[in-house]
Amino acid sequence: MKFLKLFVFILFFSNSQAQVSNLLLKKTVISDFSGYPIYEYLTEVKEGKTVWKEKYAYIDSIDVYSITYVSDGLKINGLLVKPKANGKYPAIIYNRGGNRDFGKLVMASGLLTLGKIANEGYVLIASQYRGNAGGEGKEEFGGIEINDIIILKDVLNEIEEADTERIGMYGWSRGGMMTYITLTKTNNIKAAVVGGAPSNLLGLIKDRPEMETNVLAELIPNYEENKEIELHNRSAIMWADKFPKNVPILMLHGNSDWRVKPQESLNMALEFEKYRVPYRLVMYDGGDHGISEHREEVNEQIIRWFDKYLKNDAPVPNMEYHGR
Repeated sequence: MKFLKLFVFILFFSNSQAQVSNLLLKKTVISDFSGYPIYEYLTEVKEGKTVWKEKYAYIDSIDVYSITYVSDGLKINGLLVKPKANGKYPAIIYNRGGNRDFGKLVMASGLLTLGKIANEGYVLIASQYRGNAGGEGKEEFGGIEINDIIILKDVLNEIEEADTERIGMYGWSRGGMMTYITLTKTNNIKAAVVGGAPSNLLGLIKDRPEMETNVLAELIPNYEENKEIELHNRSAIMWADKFPKNVPILMLHGNSDWRVKPQESLNMALEFEKYRVPYRLVMYDGGDHGISEHREEVNEQIIRWFDKYLKNDAPVPNMEYHGR
């Protein structure tokens, strides 16, 4: 009987380990970019040879992979971008914006949005969310697909180059909303960046009623019956007291953003202020939803933030009122 119990324990432990180590079903490196629309924009012909423009020469230093992983028993697709050089690098979970195919991760996302950060010495992983880009299931615009983000911490355990003791999170637009929600449901994130992030869906649908009709009502289960609670669950301004006090958040917003009005970040900052959540808010004059007018400066801000808290392990800011 003693040996039988030992056998059962070993079998259970082995199965548990197998389940944890088999989340990443596919990791396929993309070596030929010539078939993607972005390729012509990034390259030029010199002496009869097509080469990366100088600005994008860093692409030769990174690897881009399409991935498929498991979340809640569903196959979810995404991207992985990392430096080619061997080493152990801090990891960043990137949360895309949009919904369904609008805003899905494409090769431009891998080479530009993720690639520029990867080139600075980071492993980037990003989900398409369930039901998108050939993945199984159906997204709920901030509902059950939050699990597709949370599980990425465990997926990163299967990426040899990823240092899972140093994980950051970065989301833009709807991805910022996803970042807010995720930060209240996991303790694995050391620093976060959000850009153009909605914090109050009631305000968002007031400004853009088509978002309610064409997105929320279509994606959120039983939306009409549960409208109040579902909007509350996706509006970080309603539960700012739930945010961890040890995760510094960089908030970026353009003050000419029509998709997500700048007050979404301004009001969220006031809530962070009230509950002493460490944050930095940067508003860009004349910036649109992607802050395209200040793109280089935005990229520098993001990299400096992650360098500070992931690479250099800077202490969390002192949020107690102090000084002379």
